[in-house]
Amino acid sequence: MFDITIITQYYPLFLKGLLNTVLICAAGLALGMAWGLALYSIGNSRLAIPRALYRGYVNLFRGTPLLVQLFLLFYGGPYFGLNLSAIATGILGLTLYGAAYFAEIYRAGFQNIPAGQIEAAQDLGMSPLQTMLHVQIPQMLTLIIPSVINQTILIIKESAILSIITVPEVTTAAVKISTETFSIVEPYVVLAGAYWLIVTAVSRGGQLWERRQMRYISR
Repeated sequence: MFDITIITQYYPLFLKGLLNTVLICAAGLALGMAWGLALYSIGNSRLAIPRALYRGYVNLFRGTPLLVQLFLLFYGGPYFGLNLSAIATGILGLTLYGAAYFAEIYRAGFQNIPAGQIEAAQDLGMSPLQTMLHVQIPQMLTLIIPSVINQTILIIKESAILSIITVPEVTTAAVKISTETFSIVEPYVVLAGAYWLIVTAVSRGGQLWERRQMRYISR
């Protein structure tokens, strides 16, 4: 039978793990989006070498599992003088991994903006910066919303493997409770519910973001 006392007894550990999951994912995603934009700028260069570096980075981080990348950072890092805590490794891992996907999302968003709109902005006397701020970026942000939200959700769910490198997030809490109580159902039901709440909140936020962007463009 489902033992509710396990949840009531260990809920502080669950809450602490849930908070850590939210904070780590938020930091990793924010940094990943920022680094992804920088990567896009590198890949958008007219020079061959920056473009090659961009393609190499994207292919490397999208072509290898996040778990392998985390192992290399956490256990292999000290061989190269990179000594990071489990939490710092988790944030850095999510940043590097997510940036490869977000960079490609940005690239697709900018490429889908009709060239005629950029030409029209230039004909109206807008500078390249004004064109970027008032024409390209607002449309790009609207075009990429579904992809960004989808990728964000995938990364949040993949963050569960941070428990492998002892990051004290919600999955780690569930594993610890399961080990101490010899119960499987209760801890993992709560774990599933925790991720469902996070993903639902992100999905709802994406819908609000999309509505706001559509109102901005329709002005």
